[in-house]
Amino acid sequence: MIALAPLVSVQDLVKHFPAGRALWGLGRPRPAVRAVSHVSFDIAPGQTLGLVGESGCGKTTLGRTILRLIEPDAGRVIVDGADVFALKPPELRALRRRMQVVFQDPYGSLNPRMSVRQTLAEPLVIHRLANGTEREQRIFALLDEVGLDRRLAGSYPHELSGGQRQRVGIARALSVEPKFLVLDEAVSALDVSVQAQVLNLLADLQQRRRLTYLFIAHDLAVVRQIADHVTVMYLGKIVELAPAAELYRGPRHPYTTSLLSAVPVPDPNAQRQRLVLAGDVPSPAHPPSGCAFHPRCPHPKKNERCRTEEPALREIAPGQLAACHFAEEPMQ
Repeated sequence: MIALAPLVSVQDLVKHFPAGRALWGLGRPRPAVRAVSHVSFDIAPGQTLGLVGESGCGKTTLGRTILRLIEPDAGRVIVDGADVFALKPPELRALRRRMQVVFQDPYGSLNPRMSVRQTLAEPLVIHRLANGTEREQRIFALLDEVGLDRRLAGSYPHELSGGQRQRVGIARALSVEPKFLVLDEAVSALDVSVQAQVLNLLADLQQRRRLTYLFIAHDLAVVRQIADHVTVMYLGKIVELAPAAELYRGPRHPYTTSLLSAVPVPDPNAQRQRLVLAGDVPSPAHPPSGCAFHPRCPHPKKNERCRTEEPALREIAPGQLAACHFAEEPMQ
């Protein structure tokens, strides 16, 4: 089987946010917030990469930097053969047709003064894709594709349910016929039953349109339903990257193990060992020395090396990478 060239290639991406000075601009400069630090991965055409981690680990910043909604400090992102950060405004505008985003909050991401029809017509007008009757036909086709009644075209966001609003957001992203979608916590604000419906819709759209997804979430149970590969982030860095089946079968990083142990199991009689992490997530402006996870790590072999030497992201098994000095050692 011939491996496909990646549609999306993220190479050594860095994004730090300067914190400025203390009150009234006096005192020493505060350290920068290291939101994304030297992150690299590839996504093959038609595949889904799940990106998981706790709140504040840099997932959303990474997704928005890939799309150049936030300017990077270093690194490269190649989407469909184009170097995103090297493009001038006219070229970047053309590329935006091929990469789109669906945001977490379906209410906040829609203009409350625009009807569904106007929301879906706007990208068609901006990119000059359809006019008049053809535009109306495309709007109705998009509504059909995402499972919305055509009669909702004249409705406003406040008249729709959360699931309906998110379907409008998905339809808006699809309107310009992209190849790559960043789904930023796209189902986390929805009820569980609606989550399942939207996940099924995303899977159907991916198969029908041959879409490539970066699926950002904090819930590993949700990611398991849709991802081909999973990347785990902690404090702005990747700590594990693996095919989904391998990661769920045998995680190699203690942080991934603890996240998986927190996923609810529908069997009340199932025997599980819950790994509760000690302490809070450290500040990305003051990350710990050595392994950033060591202050909370439950691994029994944690030692001075973990406190002083930062582990490299290395291949532990074919296709499975982890940044842990003891990735080969069991947690028991």
